[in-house]
Formats: sequence, structure tokens, C-alpha cells
Amino acid sequence: MAHSHHSLDASDFAPKMANPSAFAKTKHGGSALREFHEFALRGSVLDMAIGIILGVAFGKIISSFVEDLIMPLIGFVFGKVDFSNMFVSLTGRHFDSLVTAKAAGAPTLNYGLFLNATFNFVVVAFGVFLLVRQVNRLRAVRTDADLAETKTCRFCASTIALQAVRCPQCTSELGQIGATAAVP
Repeated sequence: MAHSHHSLDASDFAPKMANPSAFAKTKHGGSALREFHEFALRGSVLDMAIGIILGVAFGKIISSFVEDLIMPLIGFVFGKVDFSNMFVSLTGRHFDSLVTAKAAGAPTLNYGLFLNATFNFVVVAFGVFLLVRQVNRLRAVRTDADLAETKTCRFCASTIALQAVRCPQCTSELGQIGATAAVP
């Protein structure tokens, strides 16, 4: 079986560097752009892109939930404290708010914003934990149902479909349809 390796030797490198558009062509006549298009439109890449977009949107929702709902409630419980306005000016001067300190160009340690970010992380981590926990529960239920429709190959011990007559792992013939194979 021949492998197609794209190698670039020194004699081939200089002309391609003089004309970079030559890199856009593959040895098989297709363009790199077409190959990238096929790659980008694969289901797994699209799923990943959708997941990233939803993750960013979810992160914004959680940030708003923490900063606009949870932290004001916690601040109220602790005596009307605004965590987003808790800071220490490194200049030694007193500023009434973080905004005025920033406007004056004073360096600050913004421990209130750090507390907000930490709490935000805890809420997101707990949300992801609950999501993964539920997915694992659903997967376990589905796996139990799937096991009822499988058998074990007597040659390689792989789990295979009950109706299989040949093992997809080791390609051994298993016998008649529906017969369960026991591991010797």
C-alpha cells in the first residue's frame, strides 16, 4: 500500500517561496482551500465551533448572573458592600471609587473584582459539574439498553452487535445470526 507523503526538498522549496500561491495547490490537483473547506464543514469541526460559541454566550450569561444578581445580594447581606468597588490604591491616596482611581491613572489592587471572578468560576464549574453528571446518568441508562443488544466475540472479547456474523474488530466469523458467543 503506497503512502502519499508530501515532501519538500531544497530544490523545490525556493521556487515555492518565490511564488507562495504554489503552496495552495496539492500534488493531487486539488486546492488547499478546497481541502480546508471539506475539513471545516465536517460535523465534528462544526460541533466544536457551535460548542465554543455557545460556551462564550453561556459565560456571558453566568458573568451577568454573578455580577448583577448574586454579588449584589451577597453585598447586601454583608452590609451593602459593592465587591466590584473594593480595591487598594498603590499610590497611598484615597479614591472614592475604582472608576475615579482608574481615571487618575493610579495603580490598584482590585481584590473585589478578583472575588467576583472567583465566584463566577465557582458558579460555572458547578454548572458544568451538574451538566456532566446528568449526561453521565443518561449515558449509563443508554449503555444498559445497548448491552442487551450486544454479545461478546469469543475470539477477541470485543463487544459487538447481537446480529453480527463477523467481528468488526478481529474479523472472525461468529456463526449464525442471534447466537450468543461465550468467551472461552
